[in-house]
Amino acid sequence: MTNTERLDLNLLRVFDAVYRARNISRAAGLLGLSQPATSQALTRLRLALRDHLFERAPGGVRPTERAQRLAPTVARALAMLDDGLAQHQRFDPRESAEPLRLHLTDIGEARFLPRLAAALHREAPAMQIQSSPWPQSGIAAALDSGELHFAIGYLPAVTGTQQLRLLEDRYALVLRAGHPRLAGRGDAALSPEALRSMDFVVVRSHSQTQRMLQVLRLEQRIRMLTSSFLALPGIVRATDLGVLMPRQVAEAFEPRRSFRIVDLGMPMGEFHVSLHWSRRHEQLPMLRWARELIRRSFGEE
Repeated sequence: MTNTERLDLNLLRVFDAVYRARNISRAAGLLGLSQPATSQALTRLRLALRDHLFERAPGGVRPTERAQRLAPTVARALAMLDDGLAQHQRFDPRESAEPLRLHLTDIGEARFLPRLAAALHREAPAMQIQSSPWPQSGIAAALDSGELHFAIGYLPAVTGTQQLRLLEDRYALVLRAGHPRLAGRGDAALSPEALRSMDFVVVRSHSQTQRMLQVLRLEQRIRMLTSSFLALPGIVRATDLGVLMPRQVAEAFEPRRSFRIVDLGMPMGEFHVSLHWSRRHEQLPMLRWARELIRRSFGEE
């Protein structure tokens, strides 16, 4: 039996990082250690627990049966310890100059940053927002490591995080006012035949739009790929290209009279935007305050 009084707590943090990352090099990055130091710590824990804990696997390592059983207990224990240490920390938003690190896509920045910046200016004028897009596969680990504080968006591939649903939205088709396919239709929806005769512009980083066009068998009608959402209003206004995008974002296009937004009535076009954060850090005073600020700013729309 292992004597926990002699077990170095740092070894459990190494175990937790390797378990989450499934890769010793990535775990070392999460911990801020070198790969040799991480491997040595893992070896010490293996000897103490008399189990290999992780076995080689394609792309990294996989946990043994004992590691699978141990991981939830270690995660809960570390979270409780972090929470206990955080309870005595003081946070004053009026004095804080801490950065708030967010995952947002370019569409997400357009939707959320203006109001969030205004709220911070009122309540925490010295705080800085640092926004950048992360691949969904890396968001959970970045939240756990503290590289990110929050992720906001429609993130179906992100699992193992705490979540708060902020708003519902749906994809709609955006066209220029006066588009020939709209003549005489009023507010009537476009038929599948009409859609199949249209051409589209797609933002390369927004895979959901491309998936929807594939389901509709319209991928052959993509005529332009852009790298940024910011180019869309000018492109749509100047051409007969249509774009599928979140309706609430499209409603902010200016001048509003230059565009028509057409609902497609597809169940797959509906989605929800959520706030994601790590259980490990959720009791940190600054993050508790920021989470409540975001909830008040967007959670009841």
